[in-house]
Amino acid sequence: MITTAEEFIRLRSSELPEEYRKADHEEASVQTWEEVIERYPEYKRWVIHNKTVPIKILEKLAKDSDSSIRAEVARKRKINEVIFQLLAADEDENVRYALACNSKLAIDKLQQIKQEGSEWFENAVSERIKLKEIEK
Repeated sequence: MITTAEEFIRLRSSELPEEYRKADHEEASVQTWEEVIERYPEYKRWVIHNKTVPIKILEKLAKDSDSSIRAEVARKRKINEVIFQLLAADEDENVRYALACNSKLAIDKLQQIKQEGSEWFENAVSERIKLKEIEK
């Protein structure tokens, strides 16, 4: 288990594959993740990549002011309904597109993503829906 923000940064920054893999797979407490986000904001993306990151942390990052961070959350397979609703109506089209590309989303969820105002985006979501229908 990762016990401090500093440990996570050390693991993530390591050149040893076994150490940076730990940063991707080891659990940490909500408090540790919050400390990483607060003290080392440039590592938010790596927090999201961790396989065990709690939904509570993803919900927080889904509200981040940086649209690239919100897009990273949108790609995460384990998003919940709260995160989906936030990102499906995101002001940034790239965040909504990242959500539309989330392989776990069902067709009904794809159809709920805000599409108005962008012909390109409407076409992209239509293509994703067609692909899902073919996969059935």
